[in-house]
Amino acid sequence: MATRVLMLFDLPYAVKPGYDYAEEFANPNGSYTEADVYRALLDSGYEVQRLSLFDDVRPLIEVVREQRPDVIFNLCETFHNITQWDKNVAALIELLGVPCTGAGSGALFLCNDKSLCKKILRFHRVRTPRFHSYYRGQKIRLPKTLKLPCIVKPLTEEASRGISQASVVDDEAALCARVQMIHERMNLDAIAEEYVEGRELYMSIIGDRLLRLLPPRELSFGQMAEDEPRIATYKAKWDEAYRKRWGIRNHFAEDLDPVLAQRLHDTCKRAYRALNLKSYARFDLRVTAAGQVYVIEPNVNPCIARDDELAQSAEKVGIAYASLIRMLVNQALRRSQ
Repeated sequence: MATRVLMLFDLPYAVKPGYDYAEEFANPNGSYTEADVYRALLDSGYEVQRLSLFDDVRPLIEVVREQRPDVIFNLCETFHNITQWDKNVAALIELLGVPCTGAGSGALFLCNDKSLCKKILRFHRVRTPRFHSYYRGQKIRLPKTLKLPCIVKPLTEEASRGISQASVVDDEAALCARVQMIHERMNLDAIAEEYVEGRELYMSIIGDRLLRLLPPRELSFGQMAEDEPRIATYKAKWDEAYRKRWGIRNHFAEDLDPVLAQRLHDTCKRAYRALNLKSYARFDLRVTAAGQVYVIEPNVNPCIARDDELAQSAEKVGIAYASLIRMLVNQALRRSQ
């Protein structure tokens, strides 16, 4: 009997029971990750049912009670369009007692809070930039422990939302203004961390007991002006016209000497273990000219579209996309035993 997989994902609107998702899955700018995973699950011989959530969890509870899937392939990144509520969906799945791919609610909670995550990494002697958190309603100032320039970000957002070239600040007035903007316009807490000059690398890991580190990818900033900070802004990641204009591209990291390559592996493995991750993750890193490796942040449910960083790194070492998806399903089933 084929393994029954419930593929769970989010949409910015509610749909009726029995909805076929044809329009969303056919849109190259729409649910492209979900479409890739769905095809890979079908190609692997699983019995697959799709379910989207928007602002109501009852459809998930009903499907689990009535059909009892063997495993849930969780691709939910938001609930009611709020990114930090992905952990609540994972927590509900845990309460329902169904094996689930990806990070659990604890890991999502921990890694979504950039401040808390960095504190744990620093405790375990994993190098991260020095930082300061700015919570709404508290005084905004530059602490003596923080050196400029800094990059100011939303404390709990993902995918570089809220990050632009203006996020890098050189004086206290600019820092305070940027924090205030995040507080007032985005209605979010903020974090300022010291800007680290260097290469932007992405290292992906798969595993629970045994870890598989995949070849690192790099974001190169092309023809950007020398006085512009090299940071992964929202536009640098997602705006294809902007990327093309400035020659920004993602590619496999080159010219890594063996010592640096080993340092990347050791740093990411220590970070993965320190955060008690047990599925798959991608670490955003900065590497200085002196070879120091800084963990900027972990992505504990990173994009796994066929053309994204993790899947491309897996393919580089001979793990075909369908095999990668099967690995994640088998991993979830194994963890539940």
